[in-house]
Amino acid sequence: MKTDAIQKNFTDVYDGVIPKRVPIGAVLPLEFCIQYGGLDLGKTQWTLDGVYEATDRLCGELPLESAPLGTPRYPAYLTLLGAKTYVMGDSGFMQHPEVMGMEPEDYDDFIKSPRDFIIETVFPKLFTNWEKDSVSRALSFAGALLAHNDYQNKHAAIVKKLREKYTFYTPPIGSLGGVTAPFDYLADFLRGFTGITKDIKRCPEKIAEACDAVLPFLFEKGLPANPHKYGQTFMPLHMATYLRNKEFDKFYWPSFHRLVETLHDAGQPCYIFCEADWTRYLDYLLELPEGTRFCFEYGDPQTVKDKLGKKHILSGLYPVTYLKTATKQECVDKAKELIDIMAPGGNYIFNFDKNPFVMSDVNLDNYKAVLEYVAQNSNYANAGERSRPAETHSETKRVLALAETKYRNIGCSVPEGLENVIAPILTKYQDNIWAFMTKLL
Repeated sequence: MKTDAIQKNFTDVYDGVIPKRVPIGAVLPLEFCIQYGGLDLGKTQWTLDGVYEATDRLCGELPLESAPLGTPRYPAYLTLLGAKTYVMGDSGFMQHPEVMGMEPEDYDDFIKSPRDFIIETVFPKLFTNWEKDSVSRALSFAGALLAHNDYQNKHAAIVKKLREKYTFYTPPIGSLGGVTAPFDYLADFLRGFTGITKDIKRCPEKIAEACDAVLPFLFEKGLPANPHKYGQTFMPLHMATYLRNKEFDKFYWPSFHRLVETLHDAGQPCYIFCEADWTRYLDYLLELPEGTRFCFEYGDPQTVKDKLGKKHILSGLYPVTYLKTATKQECVDKAKELIDIMAPGGNYIFNFDKNPFVMSDVNLDNYKAVLEYVAQNSNYANAGERSRPAETHSETKRVLALAETKYRNIGCSVPEGLENVIAPILTKYQDNIWAFMTKLL
């Protein structure tokens, strides 16, 4: 039965108010739920058959407060495109191999018009069916768009049904997004890990220019249809901890900082996953807009709390591997230890350092025991007090224009006198196509 208590605990934290109890942000992904239901991993990712029933049983067993299933990769549309970016392995897991959609000599063309370059040069390299003749390309794209929308609608219907039954935090419709930092985008899809590490020495100024040039596209990619303070844009940070401090300061931080700020000014908070140990960058993170949300993989909880806990919303730092290797009591003791450090003063949502990807990652009894402990033993005596000052909105908004491209909203001939009727209809369909293209990379 749906209640308002869990919803309010989350919204209080987001509003800078100490909640009645620490909210629980732990999420179980689609692959975990499929395995829990004893379903075939590869087959079920194609059909989603049985996913609701399996996840329903799992939700009935665990005191989860965030809807499971996450944001999976859709194998049908990726297959229709001939995608190299995400490939289903023999085990049924979607894998992201190292890919290179751009050569080092391409930086100038990319910087000139990132969006057009991605469509004209990167797509054909990373989607094999895009590089075929125009008819085959059009057919594969049309099929991929239909497959993506069908799968997304089916996935969304399952999550909606679960949210209606269980006491999950539910963000406003259309308020969730996802994006990567500009430097990570270059490394993930354009130059690859190997290429970008060579480019730092070979053409460092081009990297900085490319990160700035791609900002408008990534802003558009990360801004959902309905920006809202109770929604969030997920931003996993990959490459920063591989960089030297001076490299981070020059190549990574400026464009990442600006992306987070412009999303914030557009009314959309970021939920940032700090992969690996970000201790040496905590002073940088302190500069981000107040109320930015972080999940830390590694680091000293007390250091993170002391540095960021009065300004930002913190989570993570509970090692999910502990749930596999420790006893139930040890797991509960670890939760108590973390809450004693992180919960005072608010601005805290309990979560693990990462979500368990498959069932073998955890002992489910230990997972349940930890969540039950948090739900029963993290009440605040000073609920309702401010956890951080009420945010003051600057009169100066940092704004990024939409990414320039010659392919957006290609004109159509319409009957004279019906322009005001037809234009919104055509724009809706063109926007849907453009949104799909934006998601592809």
